[in-house]
Amino acid sequence: MGRRPDTGRLEQYEELIPEYPGAVRPSQLARLLGVPRSTVQRDLPALEDGGVLLIEDERGLLSLFRRGGE
Repeated sequence: MGRRPDTGRLEQYEELIPEYPGAVRPSQLARLLGVPRSTVQRDLPALEDGGVLLIEDERGLLSLFRRGGE
């Protein structure tokens, strides 16, 4: 079983992604948070498990949406 993502970092993603709507890549999030890109790639599914919907466009840019009116 893998390591659980840091909940504080998950909250930081939720704050950062909307600041760059449709204009942030996982590599940019990694630089902003000072973590390896592989950490971001591992963490993103945990956001979705927590009810945060991530959309990645054809250029690899992320947008954040919430399910069910949260």
